[in-house]
Amino acid sequence: MRIVVLTGAGISAESGLATFRGPDGLWEGHRVEDVATPEAFERDPELVHEFYNQRRAKATQAQPNAAHFALAQLAQNHELTLVTQNVDDLHERAGNRHVIHMHGALDRATCTVCRWDWQAPAVMHTSDHCPHCGSQTTRPDIVWFGEIPKHMREIWDALDEADLFAAIGTSGQVYPAAGFAQHAARAGVRCVELNLADSANGRDFAQRIIGPASQTVPEWVASLG
Repeated sequence: MRIVVLTGAGISAESGLATFRGPDGLWEGHRVEDVATPEAFERDPELVHEFYNQRRAKATQAQPNAAHFALAQLAQNHELTLVTQNVDDLHERAGNRHVIHMHGALDRATCTVCRWDWQAPAVMHTSDHCPHCGSQTTRPDIVWFGEIPKHMREIWDALDEADLFAAIGTSGQVYPAAGFAQHAARAGVRCVELNLADSANGRDFAQRIIGPASQTVPEWVASLG
């Protein structure tokens, strides 16, 4: 079976990583506009680097949970395209060999001049030089608000060819990912949502499974055989 799975912040929350935005509208104590836009980086690159240095450290300390491991098992039994909105590497550490990070990854750095990307150090600074062109123009390889997500052509093609699409731990509010279920359904793909609570686009799914990902995902994977 050809399966496309989209994962969001909800799957990593059970590993201790903060979801995208808290009830107070802040993201780990910061306004999103101050740490997650190109304009924020241009205004105050030191603040943005420090914010992502802290996130990188927390992600390194976190451990994959049962949902991450269940998806690694799913990849062994089916043709899986695993897409994540998350920037941590918990899927990889659980054993998934190929993960499409549509919003970038904390463990990667990129150059704003030559677009070279490389393995990010644990701590990034504004004084870092690009290893390719030498410019002091390095930044986290993260897709910020106002930027285009990565690998979109590959994702749309996978959705068109899938037999099953599942969204796990996503809010259904951030596009283009929030439109994946509608796109897949138009192609005749069955769509299932696994979430802790109702999402903004829950009506787009033929089946909805409510509960913590560490419980629902292993059960769902087992049901697929």
